[in-house]
Amino acid sequence: VQLQASGGGLVQAGGSLRLSCEASGRIISVNVMAWFRQAPGKQRELVAAIARGGRTTYGDSVKGRCTVSRDNAKNTIYLQMNSLKPEDTAIYYCNARILGVGALAESDYWGQGTLVTVSS
Repeated sequence: VQLQASGGGLVQAGGSLRLSCEASGRIISVNVMAWFRQAPGKQRELVAAIARGGRTTYGDSVKGRCTVSRDNAKNTIYLQMNSLKPEDTAIYYCNARILGVGALAESDYWGQGTLVTVSS
């Protein structure tokens, strides 16, 4: 099982970006999917999470500016980020709780991270 994130890049303040992350491999089911981020010198923090049924949770720093969604058929999570600020600069990691083929229980998997840089 692996998570592949894409969509990061350089954007000016006030701009938008859309991140994607696809889970692939020998998967039975994907439960909660989420985006976290980690800025230099700071702890990793939750950006947004979405349950398989669609219930969402957002970190306080992005509420009202980001929308998380998922495509269960594609095992993919998306993060639409608008009104970006320089303080949104960070490496963004996708996370998913997955039941893999042959596994007895779900496990947490992490993507490789994608860099988002917001210039002022």
